[in-house]
Order: sequence, then C-alpha cells, then structure tokens
Amino acid sequence: MQRRVRRHCRGEAYWFRFADDFLACFQYWTDAEAFLESLGHRMEEFHLELAEEKTRHLECGRYARANAYQRGEKPKELTFLGMTFFCGKTRHGVFKVKRKTARKKLRQSLAQLTDWLRRHRNLLPTGDLLRQAKTRVQGHLNYYAMTDNSESCQRYMHLTRRALFTWLHRRSQRKSFTWDGFLHALRHVGWPQVRVRVHLNPFARLNG
Repeated sequence: MQRRVRRHCRGEAYWFRFADDFLACFQYWTDAEAFLESLGHRMEEFHLELAEEKTRHLECGRYARANAYQRGEKPKELTFLGMTFFCGKTRHGVFKVKRKTARKKLRQSLAQLTDWLRRHRNLLPTGDLLRQAKTRVQGHLNYYAMTDNSESCQRYMHLTRRALFTWLHRRSQRKSFTWDGFLHALRHVGWPQVRVRVHLNPFARLNG
C-alpha cells in the first residue's frame, strides 16, 4: 500500500486489514477505481483472486447521502467485522461515519443464546443459569458496545432479557418469576448494562 498505491494517489489513502478481510479507503473515486483494477492483477501474481461476492466499491463521505438521493438511490452501507458502517451526522449536524451491529450478527448472537438456554435451562440451577447467561451477554457487549452503537445494544439487551424470562418459565408449568422478580434476580447477579466500552470519538475522554 505504501510503495505501490499511495505514491500514485491524488489524495489520501488508507488500508485496514483483519485476517483475509480488508478495507481500502480513498479520498478520490478515481483513485479507488484505479486501485480496484490493479488489485486483481496484483493478486494473480500470487495465484489468488478476490471473492467477488464480498467485494464492494462504494461512496462514503459528507456528500455521499445527497449524491445517492440525486441518483434516486438509497445511501449504501458497508458491513465489516460484524459492524455496519453508514453515513450519518453528529448532534451538531456535522458529517460522521457511524456504526451499528450488523443485522446478521445480531440475529446470530440471539439465536446462539436462545439455543444455549434451551439446552441448559433444565441442567443448571437458576442462579448458575443467570450467571452463565450474563457472561455470554457480557461478551457480546465487550465487542459491540462502541461509540454510536448504543441503540443496537439496547435492543440486544431487551431481546436477551425476554428470551431468558421465557425459557426460565418453560422449565415447569409454574412460573419461576414475575417480571419484577426476574429483574430483581438480574440485578442480584450484576446483569450488564449498556455503556460504551470502546470509544471511537477521539475527544470522548477529554469531554468526559
């Protein structure tokens, strides 16, 4: 990227990689097009090829939303490492790239927790079940509770509480808890709360 790409770009260029997934960002559309064209040739040298179904070329920036509407299209979004990135604004109306939990990952996380509850609801005492469920929920928040993503995390927490309450009552015909009693039990085990764990606002600590 440093030796072959940036030196030929008109504007800024950045590269982000995780395992075999990567994201290349360019200030100018023409630089992005040139990079995409040359990338295929570069990978052929190593007998590799791009996964076409995972390769996207999209506009992102302060004018991306307005440009999409002018073309009669919806602004495009990017999903990378379980997060969906989209063009948004700060509360002061300034452009900002924002993020939320990808729908697919949210569904997967909920399905995994529900499956675990189904298999373990009759094997563990209530206290142990709540504490182990807490650990699983905490793991989700440790990854996804970042700047701009509180709404998705709140939705996840709401749905996990509902799932846990439902499966606890499926253990027998007698109800295990009232809803208020259930919430009290969650507080007793220290049920996680949604708070930002990864600050992506460079001024967050200064303002806090």
